[in-house]
Amino acid sequence: MTTDQNEQLSSRDKVLLAALQMIGENPGAKLSVRAVAARAGVSTGSLRYHFPTQRELQDEVLTRLYDVVISEDRIHDRTVPARDRLVDCLRQVLAPAGVGAGAREASRIVHEQFIAPEPTEQVKQAYAALEREGRRRVEYWLTVLTDEGALTAGDTSRRARFLLTVLNGLALERALPSEGSILEAENDTLYMAVDAVLGSEAS
Repeated sequence: MTTDQNEQLSSRDKVLLAALQMIGENPGAKLSVRAVAARAGVSTGSLRYHFPTQRELQDEVLTRLYDVVISEDRIHDRTVPARDRLVDCLRQVLAPAGVGAGAREASRIVHEQFIAPEPTEQVKQAYAALEREGRRRVEYWLTVLTDEGALTAGDTSRRARFLLTVLNGLALERALPSEGSILEAENDTLYMAVDAVLGSEAS
Protein backbone atom coordinates (compact mmCIF):
# COMPACT_ATOMS: atom_id res chain seq x y z
CA MET A 1 0.00 0.00 0.00
CA THR A 2 1.36 3.42 -0.96
CA THR A 3 1.61 6.35 1.43
CA ASP A 4 -1.20 8.13 -0.46
CA GLN A 5 -3.47 5.09 -0.18
CA ASN A 6 -2.70 4.80 3.54
CA GLU A 7 -3.58 8.48 4.04
CA GLN A 8 -7.03 7.86 2.49
CA LEU A 9 -7.86 5.19 5.08
CA SER A 10 -10.04 6.02 8.05
CA SER A 11 -8.31 6.04 11.42
CA ARG A 12 -10.10 2.75 12.25
CA ASP A 13 -8.77 1.09 9.10
CA LYS A 14 -5.28 2.45 9.80
CA VAL A 15 -5.39 0.82 13.23
CA LEU A 16 -6.54 -2.52 11.78
CA LEU A 17 -3.93 -2.41 9.01
CA ALA A 18 -1.16 -1.64 11.51
CA ALA A 19 -2.29 -4.45 13.83
CA LEU A 20 -2.52 -6.93 10.94
CA GLN A 21 0.98 -5.95 9.79
CA MET A 22 2.30 -6.45 13.32
CA ILE A 23 0.70 -9.92 13.51
CA GLY A 24 2.09 -10.71 10.05
CA GLU A 25 5.60 -9.82 11.18
CA ASN A 26 5.24 -11.56 14.54
CA PRO A 27 2.26 -13.92 15.02
CA GLY A 28 2.68 -13.64 18.77
CA ALA A 29 2.56 -9.83 18.84
CA LYS A 30 0.67 -8.55 21.88
CA LEU A 31 -0.95 -5.58 20.09
CA SER A 32 -0.49 -3.08 22.89
CA VAL A 33 -2.50 0.12 22.42
CA ARG A 34 0.60 2.33 22.28
CA ALA A 35 2.47 0.13 19.83
CA VAL A 36 -0.47 -0.23 17.45
CA ALA A 37 -1.34 3.47 17.63
CA ALA A 38 2.29 4.42 16.91
CA ARG A 39 2.44 2.01 13.97
CA ALA A 40 -0.88 3.31 12.62
CA GLY A 41 0.13 6.94 13.03
CA VAL A 42 -2.91 7.75 15.16
CA SER A 43 -3.32 8.86 18.74
CA THR A 44 -4.07 6.35 21.48
CA GLY A 45 -7.30 8.29 22.02
CA SER A 46 -8.31 7.69 18.42
CA LEU A 47 -7.54 3.98 18.75
CA ARG A 48 -9.55 3.78 21.99
CA TYR A 49 -12.47 5.53 20.29
CA HIS A 50 -12.73 2.70 17.75
CA PHE A 51 -11.61 -0.10 20.07
CA PRO A 52 -12.35 0.82 23.71
CA THR A 53 -10.57 -2.29 24.99
CA GLN A 54 -7.54 -4.25 23.89
CA ARG A 55 -9.77 -7.32 23.70
CA GLU A 56 -12.03 -5.65 21.11
CA LEU A 57 -8.99 -4.79 18.99
CA GLN A 58 -7.56 -8.31 19.26
CA ASP A 59 -10.89 -9.91 18.43
CA GLU A 60 -11.43 -7.74 15.36
CA VAL A 61 -7.90 -8.37 14.06
CA LEU A 62 -8.17 -12.12 14.56
CA THR A 63 -11.59 -12.19 12.92
CA ARG A 64 -10.09 -10.46 9.87
CA LEU A 65 -7.17 -12.90 9.80
CA TYR A 66 -9.41 -15.94 10.05
CA ASP A 67 -11.64 -14.54 7.29
CA VAL A 68 -8.62 -14.52 4.97
CA VAL A 69 -7.27 -17.94 5.98
CA ILE A 70 -10.48 -19.91 6.53
CA SER A 71 -13.38 -20.05 4.11
CA GLU A 72 -16.84 -20.40 5.64
CA ASP A 73 -18.29 -21.50 2.29
CA ARG A 74 -17.17 -25.13 2.54
CA ILE A 75 -19.36 -25.96 5.54
CA HIS A 76 -22.47 -24.94 3.53
CA ASP A 77 -21.80 -27.20 0.52
CA ARG A 78 -24.45 -29.90 1.07
CA THR A 79 -23.31 -31.81 -2.01
CA VAL A 80 -20.45 -33.04 0.23
CA PRO A 81 -21.08 -35.30 3.27
CA ALA A 82 -21.14 -33.45 6.61
CA ARG A 83 -18.13 -35.33 8.00
CA ASP A 84 -15.99 -34.43 4.96
CA ARG A 85 -17.00 -30.78 5.16
CA LEU A 86 -16.14 -30.57 8.85
CA VAL A 87 -12.78 -32.30 8.31
CA ASP A 88 -12.01 -29.89 5.46
CA CYS A 89 -12.82 -26.90 7.67
CA LEU A 90 -10.61 -28.23 10.47
CA ARG A 91 -7.84 -28.92 7.98
CA GLN A 92 -7.92 -25.23 7.00
CA VAL A 93 -6.99 -24.32 10.56
CA LEU A 94 -3.86 -26.48 10.33
CA ALA A 95 -2.85 -25.48 6.81
CA PRO A 96 -1.19 -22.07 7.39
CA ALA A 97 1.62 -23.48 9.56
CA GLY A 98 2.59 -26.09 6.98
CA VAL A 99 4.58 -29.20 7.84
CA GLY A 100 8.19 -29.63 8.94
CA ALA A 101 10.13 -26.34 9.04
CA GLY A 102 6.99 -24.18 8.87
CA ALA A 103 5.31 -26.12 11.65
CA ARG A 104 8.49 -25.99 13.78
CA GLU A 105 8.64 -22.22 13.36
CA ALA A 106 4.97 -21.87 14.30
CA SER A 107 5.53 -24.05 17.38
CA ARG A 108 8.59 -22.02 18.33
CA ILE A 109 6.59 -18.80 18.16
CA VAL A 110 3.77 -20.25 20.28
CA HIS A 111 6.31 -21.49 22.83
CA GLU A 112 8.15 -18.15 23.02
CA GLN A 113 4.99 -16.07 23.18
CA PHE A 114 2.67 -18.11 25.38
CA ILE A 115 4.47 -21.01 27.13
CA ALA A 116 7.96 -19.81 28.09
CA PRO A 117 7.08 -16.39 29.56
CA GLU A 118 5.45 -15.86 32.90
CA PRO A 119 1.67 -15.90 32.29
CA THR A 120 1.12 -12.17 32.80
CA GLU A 121 -2.30 -10.67 32.25
CA GLN A 122 -1.18 -9.43 28.82
CA VAL A 123 0.02 -12.92 27.78
CA LYS A 124 -3.24 -14.45 29.04
CA GLN A 125 -5.33 -11.91 27.14
CA ALA A 126 -3.39 -12.40 23.89
CA TYR A 127 -3.77 -16.17 24.06
CA ALA A 128 -7.42 -15.92 25.10
CA ALA A 129 -8.13 -13.81 22.01
CA LEU A 130 -6.64 -16.46 19.73
CA GLU A 131 -8.50 -19.24 21.49
CA ARG A 132 -11.78 -17.33 21.49
CA GLU A 133 -11.74 -16.72 17.74
CA GLY A 134 -10.78 -20.32 16.98
CA ARG A 135 -13.57 -21.63 19.20
CA ARG A 136 -16.08 -19.25 17.64
CA ARG A 137 -15.29 -20.58 14.16
CA VAL A 138 -15.56 -24.24 15.16
CA GLU A 139 -18.80 -23.60 17.07
CA TYR A 140 -20.20 -21.91 13.96
CA TRP A 141 -19.41 -24.97 11.81
CA LEU A 142 -21.02 -27.26 14.37
CA THR A 143 -24.10 -25.04 14.56
CA VAL A 144 -24.48 -25.17 10.77
CA LEU A 145 -24.37 -28.98 10.88
CA THR A 146 -26.84 -29.06 13.78
CA ASP A 147 -29.25 -26.76 11.94
CA GLU A 148 -29.21 -29.00 8.87
CA GLY A 149 -29.74 -32.14 10.97
CA ALA A 150 -26.31 -33.72 10.40
CA LEU A 151 -25.46 -33.32 14.10
CA THR A 152 -27.73 -33.84 17.09
CA ALA A 153 -28.23 -30.86 19.36
CA GLY A 154 -25.82 -30.84 22.28
CA ASP A 155 -23.08 -28.90 24.01
CA THR A 156 -21.52 -27.11 21.02
CA SER A 157 -18.91 -25.40 23.18
CA ARG A 158 -17.73 -28.73 24.62
CA ARG A 159 -17.55 -30.32 21.17
CA ALA A 160 -15.61 -27.35 19.81
CA ARG A 161 -13.16 -27.52 22.72
CA PHE A 162 -12.56 -31.21 21.98
CA LEU A 163 -11.91 -30.56 18.28
CA LEU A 164 -9.58 -27.66 19.07
CA THR A 165 -7.63 -29.87 21.48
CA VAL A 166 -7.20 -32.40 18.67
CA LEU A 167 -6.03 -29.59 16.34
CA ASN A 168 -3.49 -28.41 18.93
CA GLY A 169 -2.06 -31.92 19.16
CA LEU A 170 -1.91 -32.29 15.38
CA ALA A 171 -0.19 -28.91 15.01
CA LEU A 172 2.49 -30.09 17.44
CA GLU A 173 2.84 -33.42 15.60
CA ARG A 174 3.50 -31.51 12.38
CA ALA A 175 6.57 -29.98 14.04
CA LEU A 176 7.95 -33.26 15.39
CA PRO A 177 10.09 -35.78 13.48
CA SER A 178 8.07 -38.56 11.87
CA GLU A 179 8.88 -41.82 10.12
CA GLY A 180 5.62 -42.17 8.23
CA SER A 181 3.32 -39.78 6.40
CA ILE A 182 2.30 -37.03 8.80
CA LEU A 183 -0.59 -35.94 6.61
CA GLU A 184 -1.98 -39.47 6.26
CA ALA A 185 -1.93 -40.01 10.02
CA GLU A 186 -3.39 -36.53 10.50
CA ASN A 187 -6.23 -37.32 8.12
CA ASP A 188 -7.08 -40.48 10.09
CA THR A 189 -7.06 -38.54 13.35
CA LEU A 190 -9.27 -35.76 11.97
CA TYR A 191 -11.86 -38.24 10.73
CA MET A 192 -11.79 -40.12 14.04
CA ALA A 193 -12.36 -36.86 15.94
CA VAL A 194 -15.13 -35.72 13.60
CA ASP A 195 -16.83 -39.13 13.78
CA ALA A 196 -16.72 -38.95 17.56
CA VAL A 197 -18.50 -35.59 17.42
CA LEU A 198 -20.99 -36.50 14.70
CA GLY A 199 -21.66 -39.97 16.11
CA SER A 200 -24.33 -41.94 14.33
CA GLU A 201 -25.73 -38.77 12.77
CA ALA A 202 -22.86 -38.43 10.25
CA SER A 203 -24.10 -38.04 6.71
